[in-house]
Formats: sequence, C-alpha cells, structure tokens
Amino acid sequence: MTETMTAGRPAPSARRRWTVLATCALALFLVGLDTTIVTVGLAEIGHGLGVEPDRLAWVVDAYTVTFASLLITAGALADRFGRRRVFRIGLVVFATASLACALAPSLGFLVAARVVQGIGASMLTPVALAIVVNAMPDPRERARAIGVWGAMFGLSMAVGPVTGGALIAVLDWRAVFWINVPVVVVALLLVRAVVPESRARRARPVDLPGQVLLVALLWIAVALLIEGPRLGWTAPVAIAGYALLIALTVTFVRVESRSRAPLIEPGLFLVPRFAGAIVGAVAVFVAFSMTLLLTTLFLQGAQGWSPAAAGAATLPMAVAATVCAPLSGYLVGRLGPRLPLLLAGGCLGLGGMLLLGLGAGMNLPLLLVAYLLIGAGVGFANAPITDTAVGGLPPERAGVAGGTASTARQLGIALGVALAGSLVADVDPGRFAAAAVPGWVIVAVCGVVLLVVAGSYRRAS
Repeated sequence: MTETMTAGRPAPSARRRWTVLATCALALFLVGLDTTIVTVGLAEIGHGLGVEPDRLAWVVDAYTVTFASLLITAGALADRFGRRRVFRIGLVVFATASLACALAPSLGFLVAARVVQGIGASMLTPVALAIVVNAMPDPRERARAIGVWGAMFGLSMAVGPVTGGALIAVLDWRAVFWINVPVVVVALLLVRAVVPESRARRARPVDLPGQVLLVALLWIAVALLIEGPRLGWTAPVAIAGYALLIALTVTFVRVESRSRAPLIEPGLFLVPRFAGAIVGAVAVFVAFSMTLLLTTLFLQGAQGWSPAAAGAATLPMAVAATVCAPLSGYLVGRLGPRLPLLLAGGCLGLGGMLLLGLGAGMNLPLLLVAYLLIGAGVGFANAPITDTAVGGLPPERAGVAGGTASTARQLGIALGVALAGSLVADVDPGRFAAAAVPGWVIVAVCGVVLLVVAGSYRRAS
C-alpha cells in the first residue's frame, strides 16, 4: 500500500505527468531566481532607499533564512491538508509579497516583505517535489524527473544575476520583484488545470518546538555573521549571542532526539548517502552565493561597473549551469550520483583557485573562466544531491528528505551571503580584492568537500 493517496483520480498519463513536472518546476524556478536576482541590484536598492551597503545582506538573507527554516513544516502541512492546496496558497503568498517588495518605501519594509516572500517560497519547494514524486510511480521515470528538478533549481540560481541586471538596466530595481506576479498567475492556471490533489495517508504531526528552535537558531547564526563586523566580534552583545546559539543548538538536538515526529529526523543522518547529500548541498551553495556576492560587490563597488554589466559578466555561469544541469540529470539516471559529484567538486575547487588570482587586481578573462567553472559545478551538483537525498529512502519519507535537502541549500546560501558580507564590511574599494581572498579559499574548500562526499559514495556502495 502506498503512503500517498491522490484524490480519487486515475493514474495520470505520461503527458500529464510531465506537465505536472513542468508546472512544479516553474514554481521552483521562481523560488531559486528570487534567491539571486536581487544580488546585482543591492547597490541600486541601497541608493534608492538610502541604506548603507553593510545592511543590505538582510535583503538576501531575510528571504533565505525564512525559506530554510520553514521548509519542512510546510511539507508536513501539505501532507496533512493537501499538497495542491498548500502549493496554491504558497503561490499567492509569494506573489503578494513580491508586489509588496516592489512597493517598499524603506529597508525595514523591504526586509519584512522578503520574510513573507520566504514564507510563500517555503510552501512551494518541498510541496512541489512531493507532488512530482507522487505523480511519477515508476522508479526510473521518477529518477529522471528528480534529475530535471534538481537541475532546474541550479539553473534558476545561475540565471538570476543576468535577469536582474537586465531588468534593472531597462527599468529599475523594483522590477526584479514585480516580474514574479505574472509568472505566478500562469503557474496558478496550470496548477488548476493539471496538478491533482494528494496527501499522505498518515500525515506527520507538526513539530512546533523543533520549528521554533530552528527559526531561532538560523536567525541568530546569520544575524551574528551579518552584524558581527558592525557590533564587534568580541562585543558583549556578540558574546551573548554566541552563548545563546550554543544553548539553542544543544536544546534543539535534545528536543529532536526525543520527539516522536521530529522536524529533522536524526535517523536520516545515519544513512551515509543522505548525510553526504546534505553536507554537499550546504557546500555547493556556500560556494555559489559567496562567489556571486563577492564578485558582484567587487565589480560594482571596486571597479565601478553598472548592474547590467555585472549581471552580464555572470553569463558564463548561467550558460555552464544550463548545459551541465541536464547532463548531470542524464548521468545520474545512467551511472548514479558519484561521477556528477566528482565533476561538481572539481569545477568548484578549480573555480575557487582561479578566483584567488583576483587578489592581485581585476583580471576579466580569469573571472569569466572562474564563473564558467562555478556554474558548471552548480549545474553538476544539484541533480545528484536531490536524487541521493530522496531516491535512497521510501516514498513516504520523500517530503521530509526533500525538505531537509532544500533547507540545506538555503542554509548554504544564507551562510555564504553572511560570510561574504562579513569579509568585506566597511572595506575601502581599494582593499576589496585583498579582503575577498579568504572567501575564494572557502569556495575552493567547498569543492574539496564535494570530492570527499563523492568518494564516500563509492565506499558506501
């Protein structure tokens, strides 16, 4: 007996199944796009709202931290109340918040709207993945669909800067938000037409204590990284924050270990491949977000490039992700996750090593090749990470596993943005290149982490 039930409908045809995938992938594309599309517009947002540059990391992380912390609970609610229903609510919330972002009169309003946007996004990613898994009963077809799914997220993240730069050049920074609204309208129409309702027969209860603790943990960790340079790393308030973070971490582990239905199942991390997928997801998106933010700030702040030019410079990254993502999905379906992960780790490691050359000053050919490698790394990584996190577990755990993997991705993005911001906060433009060097080391190390994860898969098999 399957754990998932569809609301009294016959099994969908192959055409309908892949239309369901396309519809869910469209929502996923929006979610990923809004993670990175604002990056090239941060300087314009700062000018438009009269905000200092060191405060702008919140525009990115207010979205990603909220998104990351609510993903698993959103998946549990969808299992209980209906995935199609929660998915549609998430689209409406996302579109409404996007409109509020576009109309924001101040940084505080924009950050608050980004929090709401993150709430909407959290109701899309794991829910849509569960819809896709439920619509694809054949394991081989499901593996191909998951490959496409993972590829779409990496692709959306990579094309965000190019899209954002183009919109700002033609219109202004507010366009990167309101452009979501018509896309959501199309997605809602498609959901109504082709997506069947489904829910779990035995829905997981919501782990409210774990959810509250996870929100507090992520927000405090990111706040310390973003505000640390301004407050002082050894200031009393920072030290109190470290102590609180440690206490909350210990409490979270104890609560989740004793819960009958934990938000994050400790037992999943005893599955080597799942644990490797989570570590790999964090590493990939720390490297990606750190590369994107540091190079964007370098080009616009230190080199005086326009948002459109900075966005256009990332085109090799978008092209590489576009080419490598479907190739990765194909390789996962034919050969398993190890080879794509090796390729991803090698590309990220080489890209980080090349970026070290920017410490001596601007070198456009070097930067473009590094972008190409980083984009290839992201493109190769997403499909094996998603397939490994979900494919090795029973279908009834797909929602929780997918939610945990998505949480790891967003956590990686939030940490990468916060770390990048802390490295260059209040740095004079003339010293920016040297200040960013530790960031490039971190990018290269993230590539090494992926290589280690890929090696562990070989031993596990």
